[in-house]
Amino acid sequence: MLRLPKPRSLLRTNCLFQRYVATGKIPTKNASFSEVLQLQEKKLTGVTFPLQDLEKYLDPSVNTKSFYIFNPSCNDIYRAEAIFRPSDKHVIDYFTSAVRMDHAPQLLPPEVCFIGRSNVGKSSLLKALFSLAPEVEVRVSKTPGHTRKMNFFKVGKYFTLVDMPGYGYRSPKDFVEMVEAYLQERENLKRTFLLVDGLVGIQPADKIAVEMLEEFGIPYVLVLTKIDKASKGILIKNVINIQDFMKKQTNGCFPQPFLVSSLHYHGVHLLRSFIAHVTGNLRLTTS
Repeated sequence: MLRLPKPRSLLRTNCLFQRYVATGKIPTKNASFSEVLQLQEKKLTGVTFPLQDLEKYLDPSVNTKSFYIFNPSCNDIYRAEAIFRPSDKHVIDYFTSAVRMDHAPQLLPPEVCFIGRSNVGKSSLLKALFSLAPEVEVRVSKTPGHTRKMNFFKVGKYFTLVDMPGYGYRSPKDFVEMVEAYLQERENLKRTFLLVDGLVGIQPADKIAVEMLEEFGIPYVLVLTKIDKASKGILIKNVINIQDFMKKQTNGCFPQPFLVSSLHYHGVHLLRSFIAHVTGNLRLTTS
């Protein structure tokens, strides 16, 4: 099934990651797509389309059509980036927090929400998404379960991003009531992004979250985080398992998972484009 590459050393990656978590600062290399466009074609594909980049390691019998469902052009990705770049007339910033739905702000723009297991790398991913707006404060903590409230980030007039508390270890006592109420009552919610650790794959707690989203009929996407920490063999195995899980046990899940590295920005530009697209702010020039 797989043509696995030789295992690579994770020492340098882990050292960089620990330093980044300790300081709360995210690297800026490749944060802008204009930088990525300067890369050689192979590196450009790896950074921009990490899922497609895995195809060369797979047996030809593996069906990879779902790798290309959302396949924007470089021009589309470049246009989407403008939404994540602040200006005097386009303010991107933290707006407010809420512990219950009756405390949540009533906002008109479309919303997307990010949810995942504690320590899945959610805050790090949000920091990478907002890296072009460094004044946006998304705290990255070494302690799992740091996010205890629903945090709302306004991206100008275009959309609102909602950072949900993590489930599992150290999740808030009222997590279920908070999250279920939001998912069921938020009429302007366009997509939920469910984060899964790319190093360990989908876990029982993730499957419970999937069941909840399926029960509520909420359209959602699976995002595999920390792909820089996983060997190619482990990553491919987890991707194939998740693809099989999505095919057999989901109805409301977008059939293409998104792979991201918050440290090296792999997949971050594509994810920005997808967010812009599902919130109605990016019309693709290609299908």
